[in-house]
Amino acid sequence: MKIVRYVLLLLAALSFVYPFIWMISASLSSEHGIGSLTLLPVDLTLRNYTTVFERIPLGRAFVNSLLVALVTTSLVVVLGAMVGYALARLRFRGRNAIFYLIIFTMTLPFQITLIPNYITMVKLGWVDTYFALIVPFVMNSLAVLLFRQAFAGLPQALIDAARIDGCSELRIIFQILLPNILPTVLTVTILTFMGLWNEALWPLIVIRDESTMTMPQMVTLFSVGGRADAQLGVKLAAAVMLALPILIVYLFFQKHFIRSMASSGLKD
Repeated sequence: MKIVRYVLLLLAALSFVYPFIWMISASLSSEHGIGSLTLLPVDLTLRNYTTVFERIPLGRAFVNSLLVALVTTSLVVVLGAMVGYALARLRFRGRNAIFYLIIFTMTLPFQITLIPNYITMVKLGWVDTYFALIVPFVMNSLAVLLFRQAFAGLPQALIDAARIDGCSELRIIFQILLPNILPTVLTVTILTFMGLWNEALWPLIVIRDESTMTMPQMVTLFSVGGRADAQLGVKLAAAVMLALPILIVYLFFQKHFIRSMASSGLKD
């Protein structure tokens, strides 16, 4: 029975890993060798990657994506921790109503708010600026939820002792409590960074200046806009370069990520 279980798990893992391995292999193959579906490159070549850099400013797009993802993720962690702490440890009227309202917003697709957000960006004059890529994402419902649950699981004595020592609420949050919920901090960081790095729809709406475009937006326009000249290998090479940073981040922090997700159940 155990052998059957491991075989099924192995097959499930391979079904997830195979497409990505094939994508890397195909991006290193010549155009006529892509359709072989083998795990080894056919007619090994780096031409697909050099073509991508020749046709689009991918380096600039990478810097833009990294800047937007790092700044927004930092703000999400800071603001999410502050709101989560308030909902978990401070007593005020309407606290539960606010918490459940935040939970409700998690059920709404981001597409519903696209038009109102775009109109706001136009009114503020933020179209084609980094503000349009950062500000709409700095408040994250999932981050608030995870921080709220993590803070609720810490002993009240820890907070009381800090207050007796004269610590302010901000110092309690960032110097005393956050080091005790490091897996949650890493989970929020990874999920936020991954979501921002892969976001293509919103940049396509608010960014038209090529010098401000993010990497997913640039790769999308490159793949469907004609610059790839219908060359599948070139499109795959661009996709590999887009996915590689996320893969590296997850490989470094996967242990903390899994641990936090396994222990982030809802508590009253």
